[in-house]
Amino acid sequence: MKLSDFYSARAVADNWTEVYSNEIPYLGPTFFTPRKKSGLSIAWLKGSKGLPVSLMPSAFDAKPTFRNRIGVSKVETELCFFRESMLVKEKDEQDIMELENKGADDPYLQDILRRIFDDTGTLRDGAMVVPERMALQLLAPASGDAKIHIAANGVVYDYNYDPQGTWKNNNYSALTGTDLWSDTANSKPLSDFRTMTRKALAQNGTRLTTALMSQATFDLLLENAQIKSAILAQNATATIFLDDTLLANFIRLKSGLTLVVYEKLYEDESGASHAFYPDGYVTFLPEGPVGTMWYGVTPEERSARQAGNQLAVFNTGIAITVNYTHEAPYQTITTASEVLAPSFERMDEVFVLKVA
Repeated sequence: MKLSDFYSARAVADNWTEVYSNEIPYLGPTFFTPRKKSGLSIAWLKGSKGLPVSLMPSAFDAKPTFRNRIGVSKVETELCFFRESMLVKEKDEQDIMELENKGADDPYLQDILRRIFDDTGTLRDGAMVVPERMALQLLAPASGDAKIHIAANGVVYDYNYDPQGTWKNNNYSALTGTDLWSDTANSKPLSDFRTMTRKALAQNGTRLTTALMSQATFDLLLENAQIKSAILAQNATATIFLDDTLLANFIRLKSGLTLVVYEKLYEDESGASHAFYPDGYVTFLPEGPVGTMWYGVTPEERSARQAGNQLAVFNTGIAITVNYTHEAPYQTITTASEVLAPSFERMDEVFVLKVA
């Protein structure tokens, strides 16, 4: 396909319609604060703040007992490396000049060329997907296994944040039978919200403030009989239309939880479309960040600084470099690279419930 095949009124009307999902802000940085470091290894202390434990009783003139330090463990891992480039070839440059000569007065020309050859934007957007995938894999782990798994291009990153299964046993649970929210006539989400908030308080003194879910999971609440009955009991009207805002306000009033619906999508390395947050789960979170997204210095960033090449750094650690070759073939190479991995310091304060 030639570059000129993209240049038409139909291309302007159809090909460049912005995808709604792309307008949704990334959620990961809210819960995993971006920070930068040198080197590839990271280590952090993981543990819950826990409830205060009463002092041991003691007799006068007796030696004090020594309290053990519990609930804290050191976790170590290594940052992952991602890199990809895009190329503007000599033939592309010729096609660009041909189009500019033919359509010098056409207002759509520069927009078409900008979109086709926005290599920096394309690679930057692809790089932003990686930390979001990592963060959401930890916040909504399938089957309760707190892992990061990304495999492509002959490279596999498979990190287990819960090797002993402690978090899964204490912080992950799954509904069954008529308790599943897909059974809108019999399930009791209000009771589930109350159970989770009380569980967090009893387990380690955590006050949960946020319930994160997909749109499909949220829609199950809109049809739930228990919720409709509870709302109707507080309203004088015989019927009421339950919309998103009314539901969210009601849940906040009853449970103290703010519902966050996340429906942003991405394409994986094979081109398949996925939601960052899966259907059928609810993640309960405390106020504030629960971890850190650590970025390192990439080889491209280090080399560009030393050689004086063009360099831009986005989102704390995504390095974009542009290299113009000075001998045949004359090409422009744009590269995005990132070295990153999250730490999960407040892991024990995050709870996940599989609801459908």
